[in-house]
Amino acid sequence: MKIGFVGLGLMGGPMASNLLKAGHEVTLYNRSVEKAQALAALGGKVAREIKDACDAEIVISMLANDGALTDVAFAPDGLLASMKPGAIHVSMSTISIAIAERLTEAHQRAGQHFVSAPVFGRPDAAAAAKLFVVVAGKQSIVERLQPAFAAVGQLTLPVSENPRDANLIKICGNFMIGSAIEAMGEAAALVRKAGIAPQTFIDVMTSTVFNAPAYKAYGGLIAKEQYSPAGFTAPLGYKDVGLALEAATSLQVPMPLASLLRDRLLRLLAEGGESLDWSAIANLSASDAGLTSRS
Repeated sequence: MKIGFVGLGLMGGPMASNLLKAGHEVTLYNRSVEKAQALAALGGKVAREIKDACDAEIVISMLANDGALTDVAFAPDGLLASMKPGAIHVSMSTISIAIAERLTEAHQRAGQHFVSAPVFGRPDAAAAAKLFVVVAGKQSIVERLQPAFAAVGQLTLPVSENPRDANLIKICGNFMIGSAIEAMGEAAALVRKAGIAPQTFIDVMTSTVFNAPAYKAYGGLIAKEQYSPAGFTAPLGYKDVGLALEAATSLQVPMPLASLLRDRLLRLLAEGGESLDWSAIANLSASDAGLTSRS
């Protein structure tokens, strides 16, 4: 497939690499061109401007937030202005339901297609092509995208024909992961203060009733206090919890746990945790318990 790929960060870089390894023709755009040039050895074409990545049947965006995506999509030489009629914009990052709805309408007016396909998985899963792709869009269009999704993920999960639905599911999923991190941090602080090694506690939990990837991955980070380098930074976690609360406000759904989680992440940022993994909120529980860092 002929693909344009916009956004080569911790997730986008490995995803684009896997598309190239799968034999797709990929043109790469990133604000810092060096990241695109690094993939040229795999056969990627380097786009100097966004419009140069839009001469494709599919343009995938993997950007940090609504603002970055808005800039790329609605710029005078951006995606909407540069993509061909009938081309497909696939947003694979975590964005608000509001921007997903705006993009759906804008691409439709331009004679193009918009599909939301956010992913679950950290950078190591992206590198191993083991992401979970949650996709929403017109069924016939989603079916055309399967070769691309197969190149980056282990499972594709269609949820509806309304693109924003995939984004809401992803936002809610990240809220649940953050809530699990907070719960593990509080529990780890409790057992640690009683003299039990956090790793022992995490091993017991993840071998029994919490035998799931999120608990294993984040439980391991919490037990080791391994919050750097970050696989998913605290600012991104704060952003995603904010998106959950924004959606909750628009749909009139109280989410008291999300409000707590937002405040925990805000405290982590206020205390200088911008570069840390969002699982570092577990250290706040340890601090609240009078425990000092073991690292």
